[in-house]
Amino acid sequence: MNYIRVTKENIDKEHICCAMSGKQSLAKKEWMKQRFDEGLVFYRSEERGKCFIEYIPAENAWVPIEADGWFYINCLWVSGSMKGHGYSNDLLEECIRDAKMQGRKGICILCAEGRKREFLADPKFLNHKGFKVADISDCGINLMYLPVEKDAQPPKFRECAKHPTIEKTGFVLYYTDQCPYTYYWVSRVQQVAKEHGIMFKVIHIMDKESAQNVPAPVTTYALFQNGKFLTQSIQSDKKFLALAGILE
Repeated sequence: MNYIRVTKENIDKEHICCAMSGKQSLAKKEWMKQRFDEGLVFYRSEERGKCFIEYIPAENAWVPIEADGWFYINCLWVSGSMKGHGYSNDLLEECIRDAKMQGRKGICILCAEGRKREFLADPKFLNHKGFKVADISDCGINLMYLPVEKDAQPPKFRECAKHPTIEKTGFVLYYTDQCPYTYYWVSRVQQVAKEHGIMFKVIHIMDKESAQNVPAPVTTYALFQNGKFLTQSIQSDKKFLALAGILE
């Protein structure tokens, strides 16, 4: 498999794998354009499909971690017909090579504790590749790390991510434009919440500093209910109504 590096010079003409069409894709691409000068790297398969890796120097990552000198993988996604061919290994090895070349301490990424969850890395794959647990959030999301520098101090969550709670009633959603699916679904969930009289507040994270202080380990999508972290899984309108007890 050959891979294409998406850059600010070619992003307008390149497909970015996970993106839905239309305005959803534009929102994601605009987010990426603003990150390239901060060191964002995006590789995708030459063949169209969900097969890509996106990573950035961790000090510029939109997550509440303390990981200066590390790379943070925003997303490593290989699915559908792309699975089972070693492409995840290819993409991860490119990130490792880049980390060594730039003198980084290593690589870190989020996953669920013990099992695969939507929009998070697969812990079994990470364990197989030598990643270890650096820190654990109360909500069961782990920060995993793979050092490339000997005796590197592991990264860790900020306290707001380690203990994800807020003092608000009803549903509260924090999200960014990092994932194109948020652009599509957040407004739909807002609409059905309004139609059913459900308290639903949306906080759109628009800058790195705000993202690094979100009270949850995941910032692309962090849904709370009555102060408790519920899920990082992007909800459709029907899934949200089921979560709210409106639909069975």
